[in-house]
Amino acid sequence: MVRINVTESVEVDLEKIKKVYVIGIKGSGVVALVEILTAMKIEVTGSDTHEKFFTEEVLKKIGIKYFEEFSPKNIPDDVDLIIYSTAYNEENNSEFREAKSRELPMVSYPEMLGLLFNEKYGIAVCGTHGKTTTSAMLAEIMKYAGADPTAVIGSRVRQWGSNALSGKGEYFVIEADEFQNKFRYYDPKAVILTSIDYDHPDYYKNFSEYKQAFFDFVAKIPRAGFLVVWGDSADTNDVACGCQCEIIKYGFMADNDLIAKNHYFQGLHQEFDAWFLDKSLGHFEINLPGKHNVLNALSVISVCHKLRMDMEKVREALKNFQGTSRRFEIVGERNGAILIDDYGHHPEEIKATLKAAREIYPEKNIIAVFHPHSYSRTEALLHDFAQSFDSADQVIVLDIYGSAREESGNVSSEDLVKLINKYNYGKAEYVPTIKEAVEFLKDRVGGNDVVLAIGAGNVNEVAEELREKN
Repeated sequence: MVRINVTESVEVDLEKIKKVYVIGIKGSGVVALVEILTAMKIEVTGSDTHEKFFTEEVLKKIGIKYFEEFSPKNIPDDVDLIIYSTAYNEENNSEFREAKSRELPMVSYPEMLGLLFNEKYGIAVCGTHGKTTTSAMLAEIMKYAGADPTAVIGSRVRQWGSNALSGKGEYFVIEADEFQNKFRYYDPKAVILTSIDYDHPDYYKNFSEYKQAFFDFVAKIPRAGFLVVWGDSADTNDVACGCQCEIIKYGFMADNDLIAKNHYFQGLHQEFDAWFLDKSLGHFEINLPGKHNVLNALSVISVCHKLRMDMEKVREALKNFQGTSRRFEIVGERNGAILIDDYGHHPEEIKATLKAAREIYPEKNIIAVFHPHSYSRTEALLHDFAQSFDSADQVIVLDIYGSAREESGNVSSEDLVKLINKYNYGKAEYVPTIKEAVEFLKDRVGGNDVVLAIGAGNVNEVAEELREKN
């Protein structure tokens, strides 16, 4: 019997849970949890909106039935446990209210994930950027090396066709999201900290409060555990000081424990030598763009070296790792123009993605179609966003994607366009909708163009609609 601390503490005995209902079942993290529960022979049903997500393919593959509407009548009479996405509460969801009125046992998605994660050797990958690719890379390498891990990743891993692994080994890898301080539910044995830049201003009032969440999280690592941290950043180094465990630093700078030397790239392919405390771990290759992905690979190599995994297996798995959906994903062509989809929704992510695109396509005309994600983030980081498109030749800005969190705000996409054009006259223009962006681009792009749809909303539909169908 494991007690989970919720609003009213609920006891969850996994051996007695036979039937689960999930409110918000299409969420990327939620669907990974659903896959793991299904592998545990627990019957899962649920509900969500009509909005389309990649997770629908996963739900179909594992045979999960769900409703595309929220209604109190959807909840089965014999349900043992309600799991809900943190996007929903008593005020905005009729099923949540119904479950509360029936006094059904309820836990949030991160609480349930924490329950499963804390029972194993949990390795949490956290940071403002890079955690999806890094956690997927680590879990895939562990799988290839025979460790048979369990994993929950925030996006579809191309080699899995889903974003979860239901392994029988001792390791559990998660992409640990800092939003709403979900960290408080996880008790990791080891952590990768990739980066810290202010984000989620709708939850954290300032950078100091945001950074404190990471301080508190890494402080939870037991003395026998370890922290792998990007050592080229003052902020990540500062957070690492709060640890009582072993600290392993990685990066390009010489004072790190694990460093990359002789970095070389051509197109999407990159190579480098990894050195740990003046000892060569060998030559490595990845087929992902940008120096940020070399850093992601270094963090994973650090963990695998610490856990004494077969470095030859690590090398092979890294070379064969195909990445995750919506991370510099080439989706097709239009009139010879290359179409790329990327999830970047923070100024630093946009800079890294566009810099990688410029390195790969130095002579091409790069068109960034940006979908700002959340009013609060756009407002708080407006000037940073305006200066994040230097590597693009042209920028199209869609209306802000408020998601389930916000319906309106104090800033608009037109404000962002004006500010971009203040720094780079005539570079940006405002095109409100995805449909209008597709119409605007479809006959204008050609063989000299790269169209990069970038953002955390559904801007991927721009690239998908532009793609020429066979």
